[in-house]
Amino acid sequence: MEIVEFEPGHAAAFHDLNVAWIAKYFVLEAKDREVLEDPQGKIIAKGGRIFMALQDGRAVGCAALLKMPDGGYEVAKMTVSEDLRGSGLGRRLMQRCIDAGAELGAPRLYLETNSSLGPALGLYRAMGFCDLAPAETAYVRADVFMERRY
Repeated sequence: MEIVEFEPGHAAAFHDLNVAWIAKYFVLEAKDREVLEDPQGKIIAKGGRIFMALQDGRAVGCAALLKMPDGGYEVAKMTVSEDLRGSGLGRRLMQRCIDAGAELGAPRLYLETNSSLGPALGLYRAMGFCDLAPAETAYVRADVFMERRY
């Protein structure tokens, strides 16, 4: 298993991995579609990064860092294939995001999630994320807001 930088050829897998988990638990929202249909333009071109987890050449997970106006990065569109949940891959993807934030000189990583996603919340807290007060968001499903400062 390897974690690599996003290439244009990963766009379909990035889209499909995220649609699979979002549709399982929630409703795909307009903001999801916007980012998933144009990751190069909406994330990479705006100073963000995307990491893809590959197993035998097959995309099995991903995570994105979206550049924020304050110099921080939002961790977004992080998911792991259903058959690999609980394998530690989510932790590896989050560590790659944390390492990239440090490399980029970010003051913080930020994320929005949902209180029903217990395993994800446990991972985020274990990796140094702290809860924040509710914030305005483009996502109806987001009810938990967290950050990890450097």
